[in-house]
Amino acid sequence: MNFLAHIYLSGDNDLIKIGNFMADGIRGKQFEHFPEDVQKGIILHRSIDTYTDSHDIFRQSTKRLHEKYHHYSGVIVDIVYDHFLAKNWTKYSDEKLENFINRFYRSLHENYEILTEKTQDLMPYMIERNWLLSYQTVEGIHQILTQMDRRSKNESKMQFASAELKEYYAEFEQEFTLFFEDIKEHAKQKLLLL
Repeated sequence: MNFLAHIYLSGDNDLIKIGNFMADGIRGKQFEHFPEDVQKGIILHRSIDTYTDSHDIFRQSTKRLHEKYHHYSGVIVDIVYDHFLAKNWTKYSDEKLENFINRFYRSLHENYEILTEKTQDLMPYMIERNWLLSYQTVEGIHQILTQMDRRSKNESKMQFASAELKEYYAEFEQEFTLFFEDIKEHAKQKLLLL
């Protein structure tokens, strides 16, 4: 799962959302100096990633890409799944996607001092280009994949993966829909334990 799904799966607590959002850049026990709810978000993020990576449906999606994109196929599917969450947002939330995203951006500003340096650096680009909303379109996904490919010095070839998204669109969407029911339940149960 990528940014949008991680934020969505965090429930209504802004600090849990922020922890879940910035968890990738936090190693080992480095999270212990954050406020308790941010820590919960980081732990939730790790649980979501572990669950996702071992899920049969997610693996089925990555297999379709593995020959061409190798270990980047999981990253691509994370982003593709965020596309289907954004595209089908009204199935998962009564709140408009734009409002959900703007509330999250506001909470980043309001809690700026607790963000990691990496998140503080990322924020202006993310908000200016409205990455989370851009997930709604295939063109937006292509732009995200291209940016990520640049970060890998074009080694990943991710910029070309929107071709597979178009070719296997129905299959990816069906897999996402099935998988997302499972991950929603997993995240809900994990939050109850935190």
